[in-house]
Amino acid sequence: MANSQFDQFLQEATTRDPASDRSLGRNRLYGLYTSWCFLRQAAPGPEDDFWAAMKENQINPNRAGLRMKGPAAADYILASYPGLV
Repeated sequence: MANSQFDQFLQEATTRDPASDRSLGRNRLYGLYTSWCFLRQAAPGPEDDFWAAMKENQINPNRAGLRMKGPAAADYILASYPGLV
């Protein structure tokens, strides 16, 4: 069975860290997703579908333990803080 775009995003751009006391929050998680789509040259799915997929995967952006990883994380950070470049 093929993974959905949202499942691939979670596998490639996030990692769970149960020891972390920080959360990504809604804006950062969705921003990471759009960076991931940009790097893959893919159109982001509708935001409502994104949040439904996150709920299905038991991802709560306000709960601690989800972290960014990979090229999408770097792209998101650089796009969010242009003074770093």
